[in-house]
This record gives sequence, structure tokens and C-alpha cells, in this order.
Amino acid sequence: MNSKKATRRTALAAGLALALGLGVAAQASAGAPRSVSGSPDDNITRIADFYGAYIDAESDLDNGGGKLTSELRSYYLTPAYLKKLTAWEAKNHADGVLQAQNTPMSWKVTDNGTAGHTEAAVTLTWGGGDTTKLIVDMTPTTHKIIHIGTKGIGGK
Repeated sequence: MNSKKATRRTALAAGLALALGLGVAAQASAGAPRSVSGSPDDNITRIADFYGAYIDAESDLDNGGGKLTSELRSYYLTPAYLKKLTAWEAKNHADGVLQAQNTPMSWKVTDNGTAGHTEAAVTLTWGGGDTTKLIVDMTPTTHKIIHIGTKGIGGK
């Protein structure tokens, strides 16, 4: 490979790291492999998968959400909660999954404990660096989201 291509690839990798918010540590090791793991039986993984796919779909320059976000909602949310979310959106004129009118730049999902269901803290990071914390509750058996809000159904 010629040096011009190598320089472009290095610049592309560094730009991608910056765009993904990987920070200085990742830039120093731009060539180092990363890994992400999960399990379909783990609710924290499922919530992270949902938010990752949902934000990807919302950020898609070609489609900007649309059909895919609707399909993701139908797959990951209970039908009863989907109705509540739709009502919340009509009242608040915002996306109920993100509880905002914009799409965040990144997200992080952290286990927030269980009490008959899984509760996860989802931290959304916006373009200016501001963050929003949402609590997402999921059933342990059907692995479906039953609530998204600033507090969980357990009051946390």
C-alpha cells in the first residue's frame, strides 16, 4: 500500500474515533482491536442493542428513522407501553424513546438494579456534550421494555 493510502486510512480512523467520542486513549491506539459482547438473554445487552440500533436509525442520513424506528419499537417495547409512549409523544411533541426532539451523539447503558424487572440507566450525550439520563425498565421474561422515563417504575 502506498503512503498516501496509509495516511488517508490513519486520518479516517482518527476522524472516526473523534466522531464516535472514543477520546484520546483510543486515538493513541487507533489500530488496536476493540470488542463488544452481549447476550440476547441479558436485559442490559438488549437495552443497549435497542438504543444503539434506534439511534443509528434516527441518525441515518438516507432515512432518518422512519420504518426502522417503528419496527424497533414494535420489537423491543410491549404493545401496552407503545400506546403510552405514543400518547406521551403527542403531548410532548418529542421522541419518547429519546425524550427529546434531537438525536444524541452517543449513549451508555448501565445496570441500575432489579426488583422483579431489569432497570437500566441510559445516558444520552448530545452534540454540545450535555447529557440526559433516562431510566428504562424491562421485563425479565419477555425481554420487552415496559417504561422509559426520568425515574423507573420502582421510583429510582
